[in-house]
Amino acid sequence: MDSFILNALKDGAATLDTFLNNKNNLDKIDAAVNYFTHTFKSGSKVFACGNGGSMCDSLHFTEELTGRYRKDRKALPAISMGEAGHITCVGNDYGFDFIFSRQIEALGKENDTLLAISTSGNSPNVIEAVKAAKKLGMNTVLLTGKDGGKLKNLVDVSIIVNSDITDRIQEVHIKIIHIFIEGIERNLFPENYK
Repeated sequence: MDSFILNALKDGAATLDTFLNNKNNLDKIDAAVNYFTHTFKSGSKVFACGNGGSMCDSLHFTEELTGRYRKDRKALPAISMGEAGHITCVGNDYGFDFIFSRQIEALGKENDTLLAISTSGNSPNVIEAVKAAKKLGMNTVLLTGKDGGKLKNLVDVSIIVNSDITDRIQEVHIKIIHIFIEGIERNLFPENYK
């Protein structure tokens, strides 16, 4: 067996262990779940955005909410801002930095929640989305890595995976996203977890 395979698995486990051993991270995940739960209970909606792999994570998060996670239940109002027509229209007319913020301006309302995903914490279009969300009185949750970048101080809840390796950060992000979904379901549909 090639050593890089074992090393990749060990490195992934070490990144998760480092994250897990910081109790503050668990408290922040709990706070994020509470924001999402309150949003749905109040009849509001959740948005998600990111670039590249983080866009894929935002799509995964919202499709599990509008579709199904573990058991059948009511669909929840969640929007990933990844529609190609919107992205290319806004990118062409206003610039790539505004592809998410324009959608927040169009559809966001007070008490909605934005899940912003940026492994560096410095993605200009994610920063603009957070600014637009805060202007509307939305709640903001961040999944990031490295040192949290510029975004860590702009949001209500900042969850930072302490790594400089993008794929390791994303591996922990998808685990956190699954915990978000399970937490939301446990709060809203406890009958599914008996």
